[in-house]
Amino acid sequence: MRALITGATGFVGSAVVRAALRDGWRVRAARRASSDLMALEGLDIEYAVLDLGDQTALTQAMADCDAVFHVAADYRLWAANPDELYENNVEGTRRVCDAARVAGVARVVYTSSVATLGLPKDGSPGDENTPVALADMIGHYKRSKFLAEEVAREQAAAGLNVVIVNPSAPIGPRDLKPTPTGQMVLEAAAGRMPAFVDTGLNVAHVDDVARGHLLAHAHGEAGRRYVLGGQDMTLADILTLVAELVERPPPRIKLPHNLVLPIAHVAERLARLTGKPPKVTVDGVKLAKKRMFFSHARASAELGYQARPARDALADAIAWYYAHRYLPGGRRP
Repeated sequence: MRALITGATGFVGSAVVRAALRDGWRVRAARRASSDLMALEGLDIEYAVLDLGDQTALTQAMADCDAVFHVAADYRLWAANPDELYENNVEGTRRVCDAARVAGVARVVYTSSVATLGLPKDGSPGDENTPVALADMIGHYKRSKFLAEEVAREQAAAGLNVVIVNPSAPIGPRDLKPTPTGQMVLEAAAGRMPAFVDTGLNVAHVDDVARGHLLAHAHGEAGRRYVLGGQDMTLADILTLVAELVERPPPRIKLPHNLVLPIAHVAERLARLTGKPPKVTVDGVKLAKKRMFFSHARASAELGYQARPARDALADAIAWYYAHRYLPGGRRP
């Protein structure tokens, strides 16, 4: 079988490429002409050079494909022009689905995010059924992913065979840019994160998330969504574990959210002057007021999804950062 994978040069996308190859798929990787191919070096794949804004090129790239894994996304918590997030995430998803329909693709797996899910008020983990609305989405990234997932569900209701997966916070090797979560791990491993706020994440190994995509293709129900998660951890516990892996003292300073928020506002103002993304964002601080804990029970029961301990994800990420000289010193886990 052949699959077109969008976002194939990215963090999650390149992991999905590897998972597909291990399952015997022939992979056509969609990429821009300017894409960095480092994450795909040495893999036996073909490339389709295109832009997600070109629906004709998308349709042509899907010719003779049995499946499309639409992993590409604009993952930024701050953008000088927020319209780009909606164009890339919402309209990009619409074009991919429309192209798949024209090309006669048998099944589409759409990569959403747990950012689109609700969180129970009692602090328990959220899941696919937790009530949520667009008004609950904090920031343009979350709103754009929420609307993009609505597009996928509308396409499923109209007859397109679409399965939705909602990864939590993927961590692991080949996070080239890195992603906001990967940058946090990198900063902590380098000893550049002396303080933290009271928040939490669901940490998943990127290769488990990738495997979940293939399981969703094989066993998922059209129009249904599946959390691809891992282990719930407070930020303090994550930073302590990272410090243990690199043999550094963990941060001890706990900052109140209300103290960090003004700093984020200043950082964003400076970013608009310099053109460089801020180290801390207003949306990021607002998101940090909630613990992003989630259950992947549905994916385990219906897809056979399994998740390894968060320690493995963090250790693999740090080892990759050392091997590729993102980190200059310390102990390699």
